[in-house]
Amino acid sequence: GWDYLVVDTTGSRIFISRGTHTLVVDTRTDSVVGDIQDTPGVHGIALAPAIGRAFISNGRDSSVTVVDLKTLATVARIRGTGANPDAIAYDSASNRVFTFNGRSADATVIDAVTNAIVGTIALGGKPEFAVADGKGSLWVNIEDKSQISHVDTRSLKVLHTWPIAPCEEPSGLAIDRAHRRLFAVCDKVMAVVDADNGKVVATPAIGDGPDAAAFDPGTQLAFASGGDGTLTVVHEDSPDRYSVVQTVQTQRGARTMALDPRTHVVYTVTAEFGPRPAPTAENPRPRPTMVPDSFTLIVVAP
Repeated sequence: GWDYLVVDTTGSRIFISRGTHTLVVDTRTDSVVGDIQDTPGVHGIALAPAIGRAFISNGRDSSVTVVDLKTLATVARIRGTGANPDAIAYDSASNRVFTFNGRSADATVIDAVTNAIVGTIALGGKPEFAVADGKGSLWVNIEDKSQISHVDTRSLKVLHTWPIAPCEEPSGLAIDRAHRRLFAVCDKVMAVVDADNGKVVATPAIGDGPDAAAFDPGTQLAFASGGDGTLTVVHEDSPDRYSVVQTVQTQRGARTMALDPRTHVVYTVTAEFGPRPAPTAENPRPRPTMVPDSFTLIVVAP
């Protein structure tokens, strides 16, 4: 399987979570240039280029793998995060890494230089993706409450928690730092939220089953990748007005993505699937089995 992916613009690479390991692909050649092993239940990758580190959340053993961005060598393993760390974010203002822990409904805070755990933030619900503005604020989707929480990255306090109806069970989140707008994606709708007061200012229609959002400041385009095989492209006409300008057909299952803001290229991943297994008492909602060797990186260029 797979989950989040992220573009390393300084190294022209993509980091792709692959269940138990993390692939690194050169975006200039589309070739695999690294494979970081022993990342059990990997969900997300946070990049801290200023200190030359990547931080990988390992959901299966509640740990974070620290990687040297130049060599891709593992340099540390941070154990003892909250239960099942999922999304992970780096905040340059505080030089801290935040893991968002699905099972314990909290965030673990890590000093990015010393790798020490320096705090825990109770979130009161299941966190999904998070974004930071580089000025000391961070926002995180609270999936089971259909809310966004605003966190101070220095004091580690939750400053606000806002409902974002009609967006239910938000997953992906992106930010327009210049205009202070958040883009939360839910099934068939994107909630555009004022990052300072929590007001939902627009709700453009998107595809079904999204798990990632992105915003390109160079083109003023927001993106939502849907598991239904669509990539919805939304133009920011003004901070409070948005237009769907294109729906790109990708492939079923391509629910996560990453944007390269230098080239304006979007990357998403998926695979081919076999039939869904019959439900059992232990697994009432089984996922379809992935066809071996069918994992695919899809490149969507402007």
